[in-house]
Amino acid sequence: MGLRDDLERYREVGEDRRQDLSEFIQYGDLGQSRPDSVRVPIKIVDLPEFAYDQRDQGGVGQGDAEEGDPVDAEPQPGDDGDDDGDPGEEGGEHEYYEMDPEEFAQELDEQLGLDLEPKGKKVIEETEGDFTDITRSGPTSTLDFERLFKQGLKRKLAMDFDREFVREALKIDGWGPAKVFEWARGENMPVSRAWIDEAYDEIPSGERTTWESFEEMAAETDRVDTAQRIRREGIDEVPFRREDERYRYPEIVEEREKNVVVVNIRDVSGSMRQKKRELVERTFTPLDWYLQGKYDNAEFVYIAHDADAWEVERDEFFGIRSGGGTRISSAYELAAELLEEYPWSEWNRYVFAAGDSENSSNDTEEHVVPLMEQIPANLHAYVETQPSGNAINATHAEEVERNFRDADDVAVAYVSGPNDVVDAIYDILSTEDESQ
Repeated sequence: MGLRDDLERYREVGEDRRQDLSEFIQYGDLGQSRPDSVRVPIKIVDLPEFAYDQRDQGGVGQGDAEEGDPVDAEPQPGDDGDDDGDPGEEGGEHEYYEMDPEEFAQELDEQLGLDLEPKGKKVIEETEGDFTDITRSGPTSTLDFERLFKQGLKRKLAMDFDREFVREALKIDGWGPAKVFEWARGENMPVSRAWIDEAYDEIPSGERTTWESFEEMAAETDRVDTAQRIRREGIDEVPFRREDERYRYPEIVEEREKNVVVVNIRDVSGSMRQKKRELVERTFTPLDWYLQGKYDNAEFVYIAHDADAWEVERDEFFGIRSGGGTRISSAYELAAELLEEYPWSEWNRYVFAAGDSENSSNDTEEHVVPLMEQIPANLHAYVETQPSGNAINATHAEEVERNFRDADDVAVAYVSGPNDVVDAIYDILSTEDESQ
C-alpha cells in the first residue's frame, strides 16, 4: 500500500469513528469549525508515521577507533541517545474529522432524506448539447434520414391498397369506373378516380363482365391487406417528399450559476438569554453550512435586532445581548433594504429569523407578515427558541404559522432544547424541497 492508500484508509477510519452528524449538531462544539470547514469530533485515531530502525544509529563495530582500543563499559552522560526521556509526548491534533460544506450537505441530505436541488439563476455560459432539436432547413449532413424514412413509410402505407382486388371489381357486370370508385371510397381505399379509369381501359372488353355480382367476385378472389402484402412482396420504393425533410441541430444548454444569499435574523433583546441564543446558533450554523455546500456562490447577511435592527458580522451575531424591547419588523425592513444588492432574478434568497416569539403589540400582523409577503425568497423561516416552554406573550411564531399555513415557501419550527434542532432543520429544508 502506498501513501495515498494509507491516507484513504485513515479517512475511512475517521468516518467510522467520528461523532454522528445529528449528535454533533445537537450537542457538539460547533465553534471549532470554520465557515469553509466543518470539524466533527472523532475518537482517537493514530496517524501512520515512519519508524526508524534504531540499529542504524551507531554502536559497537562502527566509528574511527582502532582495533584494540578500550570501549567504555558504561555510557557517559551527554552522549547522544543515552539520556532517559519520554519519546513522542507531543502528539498532533488529530481529534477532528474535517469535511467541507459540500460533503456536509451531502451527508445531511442522506441522513434526513432530503433531495434539495438548487436553482440556477444567472446564465454564465451557453453550450451546444445533443442534436435533439429539429428545424426545416439545414446542411445536408444534419438531415434526419431516419425521420424522413419513417414519414415516407407512413405515406406508403397510407396510400397502399389491394390493386388486384380493385381490378377484379372493375370486371363486375354493370359496375364500371363510377360504381367502383364509389365502392372504393366507402371502403376507405386511397384510390383515385384517374387510376380507376386507367385500370378500366386496360381490361379487355370481353373480361368486363367476368363476374355477375360483387359477392361472386369476393368469393372467388383473395383480398390481401397491406401488412400481408408487404411481408410477401416487400417494399420496392418509399415516397419521399421535401416537406418531410427535417434537420437536426444541437440543443442550446444554458449553464446557470447557482448563487444564494442567506439572511440570518436574530432577536437580541433582553429576553434572549444564553440558552435561547445557543439554540439559535445550533439551528442556524448547520443551515449556513448546508446552503454553502449546495450553491456555487453563497453570501451571508447577519441582522441583529431588539426594537431596532442593525447589520453585524457573523463572529458577533450569536453573542450579542441587548436590554431593549422587541420589534421584529425592524429586522425585515433592514433585510429588504440589504437584499436590493442581490436581485431576485440572479440570486436565490433565504430569510431565516429566530427568537423567543416575543414581539411588540400588533407588529407581527400589521408589519412582519406584509414584509414577508413583499420580500421574494425561496424560503422564509422562523425558529422559536423557548427552553422553558411557551411564554404567555410569545405568539409571533403562531401568528406567522397561521397567516402562511397554505404557503409552500414559509416554514415555522419550534426548538425547546437540543433534541429539537435536527427536526427543526428538517422542517425548514423539507419545506424548500417540497416547494420545488
